[in-house]
Amino acid sequence: MTGAAEGMAEAPAEPRDAGAPDFWVASGHHLVDRADHGGLVVTDEFLKAYLARPELMPPAEACPVERGLHARLLAAPRAAIPPDEIALIADADARENFGLFLAFRDHLLAHATLEAAYLALLRGGMGRIPPLFVQHLTHLVARNAFDGIRDAHVLRAAECFFRPQRVTVHEGSLLLADEEAIALHEHDRQHSPLLNMLGGPAVTELEVLKPANAGGYAARSDAHDLVFDLTDPEHGRPALARAMAIWTRHLLGFTPEFRPVEGFENARFTWFLALDAEATAIGNRLWRGEALAEEARARVLALFTFTLPDHPRILSAQRGGQGFAILAMDPDRLMRIKPQNLVAGLPLAPDQG
Repeated sequence: MTGAAEGMAEAPAEPRDAGAPDFWVASGHHLVDRADHGGLVVTDEFLKAYLARPELMPPAEACPVERGLHARLLAAPRAAIPPDEIALIADADARENFGLFLAFRDHLLAHATLEAAYLALLRGGMGRIPPLFVQHLTHLVARNAFDGIRDAHVLRAAECFFRPQRVTVHEGSLLLADEEAIALHEHDRQHSPLLNMLGGPAVTELEVLKPANAGGYAARSDAHDLVFDLTDPEHGRPALARAMAIWTRHLLGFTPEFRPVEGFENARFTWFLALDAEATAIGNRLWRGEALAEEARARVLALFTFTLPDHPRILSAQRGGQGFAILAMDPDRLMRIKPQNLVAGLPLAPDQG
């Protein structure tokens, strides 16, 4: 699978500012290098950060093999480690954790950039790569894709690519709160009689991102504590559409122009994208022309239309065709965007996808 990260010849979809404030510092983007063409390059410091995680840090009771292996990797993070050495680790969990880390490390080192490694995962499957590692990789690639973007609403929308969101309907608005942040808030609320007395959805006690507070987004971006109003006519679904465009262009060098719509009005489509697992089943029914049950219809959060570009990476028969994209939440009101679908879900030519 090839991608724009290897050549990045086309102009970005959004104005970028080299002096824009730093954001998403927790992605670890300061631990990697950037190649001349813009893709991210693995460094020893980046690999060492994984070795500092509690899953890989040997406890006091760890066996000599585990401690020795960890020390060797800290000194030389790219060192070749034969499987039979991993097998000598006494603790089964440690054996598994080191094996998973080394498989991930080797996958990253086998590609020129982290973007290329990400695209290769989309082509060949995740294999033994833990979902947590894929989430980290998505976070880091997204930080590079959105580098220099100042629009806080676009950046907050892009958080949905690597952070699940809890959906709340309040006073006619669809409010998205970071799942982890809202869970912590609800925990505090349950243990505070005063907060419990306030009533109303917990999300209403959090701050909604608006133009008035957008200037402070970067400083609090790693807290993921700003609520995103998906129904804001200017900064909701349109911001998500722009985030989708930036992500696709960064990885493939082109983008369909996503446009939020309220409905399809009997339009003729040649392709569709499901932005999450729930949307797949809903989109398949729409594609077949079937009516949606009210319960399924209520889970649809956003609809977009787009035109497949006249680009060599798109199958020739599909170029210029009209498509639609659908975003939904699950029955527990969680929204989990799968950003890989914005790449793997397009009709890419065999030698390009």
